[in-house]
Amino acid sequence: MTTEPSTPTTAGGTGTGAGAQSGSGSATAGEPTRRPPRFEPTRVVVTGSDSGIGRATAVALAARGRHVGITWHEDEAGAEATADEVRAAGASAYVAHLDLREPASGARVVDELAEQMGGIDTLVLCSGTGTSTLLLEMDLDAWREVVSVDLDGAFACLQAGARRMVAAGRGGRIVAITSVHEHAPRVGAAPYCAAKGGLGLLVKVAALELAEHGITVNAVAPGEIATPMTGQEDESPVEGKDRPGIPVARPGDAREIAATVAFLCGPDAGYVNGASWVVDGGMLGMGPQAGSHLESHDWRRP
Repeated sequence: MTTEPSTPTTAGGTGTGAGAQSGSGSATAGEPTRRPPRFEPTRVVVTGSDSGIGRATAVALAARGRHVGITWHEDEAGAEATADEVRAAGASAYVAHLDLREPASGARVVDELAEQMGGIDTLVLCSGTGTSTLLLEMDLDAWREVVSVDLDGAFACLQAGARRMVAAGRGGRIVAITSVHEHAPRVGAAPYCAAKGGLGLLVKVAALELAEHGITVNAVAPGEIATPMTGQEDESPVEGKDRPGIPVARPGDAREIAATVAFLCGPDAGYVNGASWVVDGGMLGMGPQAGSHLESHDWRRP
């Protein structure tokens, strides 16, 4: 059983709806029905954009006159290649190193990129890492590294970006790349699942708290995507990749995730807030169906 702090209500109301009391702290908080200005992303930071989903997202959000911040952890050449694609689309590119094994560095790097770009109105959190170790065999250091990068680091980046968006007073968009494992477990991925589940709820809390400032916060939860993260090196998601357990029978392409992110960061997604958009070819829907068709116990080991 859980308890919640009492919430003031209007006469005959429940604290929600048209008659609810509005919060304070924002010029727009007292006008919940006012349509916000049309939003366009102009100063964007995409973490983990040296390859995979991050690279595809940085390129998808690049357009003439925009500024795009790119971060990398190990692959500086990959980040520079992303920057070349961003510039080819007409945007300005800014590259920075980011190591979220020290989560506090996330805030510093987001702030540095925002200073270079003249502000930030869009933040996409793509940095991530994982394990393939049974929990009985995992040491605490391995657990902490994954949670530090995937959850603590994401929080530090989100908070820094949100603070700047609020201070600027022009609204904004924040999108976190989680995973289908925000919603469903995987053997050998205990810290990854815990972190992605936590990030999914962080998104929901942030969505509630930042909405009065014109900032939406959402998650995109990919299934298997043909990227280095899944050992597929940004290759074709179709050729030689039959996946009987996925209804569309193939992995996804990073650009398919990027297109979803671009929509959530754009002018037509202003009423999408606190959502987790699963982009997995139908994988999550296969739970009982796939379980009834397994023919071995191989799934018990990563």
